[in-house]
Amino acid sequence: MAITTRDQLIDAMGNKFQALQIDKGSLGNAAAGQFFSLFSAAGLPTAGTTPGSAAICDNTTAGAITFTNPTGTDKSYLSWLTLASANASTSVDIVDRLAHMGGLNGTLTTSQTATLDPTALSLSAARRGASNFSEVQWWLEIYTALGATVVNATVNVDYSDGTLNQNLTAFTLGANPRLGRAYPLHTLTASGKYISKINSVTLSATTGTAGNFGFSCTRPLAQVSAPTPNFATTADWAQLGLPAIPDSASLFALMQCSTSSTGTLRGYGKLVQG
Repeated sequence: MAITTRDQLIDAMGNKFQALQIDKGSLGNAAAGQFFSLFSAAGLPTAGTTPGSAAICDNTTAGAITFTNPTGTDKSYLSWLTLASANASTSVDIVDRLAHMGGLNGTLTTSQTATLDPTALSLSAARRGASNFSEVQWWLEIYTALGATVVNATVNVDYSDGTLNQNLTAFTLGANPRLGRAYPLHTLTASGKYISKINSVTLSATTGTAGNFGFSCTRPLAQVSAPTPNFATTADWAQLGLPAIPDSASLFALMQCSTSSTGTLRGYGKLVQG
C-alpha cells in the first residue's frame, strides 16, 4: 500500500507518523561553499562512529536519524520538516547514507586500497534508486583531522556502464581538513558516467598527519534552506516533494556551509506511514 490521496496523507500526519529529531553541534574549520557531513557531529542523533572496512549503513547505524520500518505493505514518507541553523544562508540536505568505509592514512603517498562497492555489499535497489547509480552521490569524508600540508587526491573508480579503473580528476584537500569535511566525487566524473564503486586513492604528498579518512555514498531525499540564523524554516510535504523513505534508510543531514563552521542545527520532522 502507498499514500496516494490527500486524505490519506492528512490522516497519516495526524495519526500515523514518527517524529524525527535533529540537534547537532557545530563542526569547525569550514569555509563558505564547503560540504560537511553532520553524521559525525555530536548531539542528536548521536555522533556516528568512524567506519573501518566497507559496510552498508541502515536505520540502526550510530549517527543515523532512527525510525521504525512500517509493517505489511505500508511505506514511509517525509511529510514535514522544520530546521533552525545558527548560521545564515544555510542549505541542508536530508540524505540516505548508503555505505561507508574508513581507516585511510593522510601520510601515505602510495596507492591506498579503498574498496567501497554497494552492489557487492548487497545494497537494496530501493535505496540505490536508478540502476545506473545516477541518484547516488559519492564523497571523500574526513573522520579525524589530516595535516596542514596541502595535497591533491586522485581517486580510482568503476563506472556503472562497465568502464573500470578510471581516475577521477585530482582535487585539493586543503590544509587541516577536519572532522566531517566531505569532498564531492560525483562532480568529477567523465561526462555521462556514474560511479558505482570506489577502488583506491593516492595522495600527492603526505599531509603531515595520519588522521583518518575514507569514502561514503549517499542518496539525496530532500533539501531545506535556512536563510535566517536561529529562525526556524518549515517545509511541508509539497515543498519537500513527499519523498518516499526506503525501509532501513540511514537518514542524516548534509550541510553546505555559509561561513567558517556548520553552526548548531536543530530540527523536527514527521515521517508518515501508510
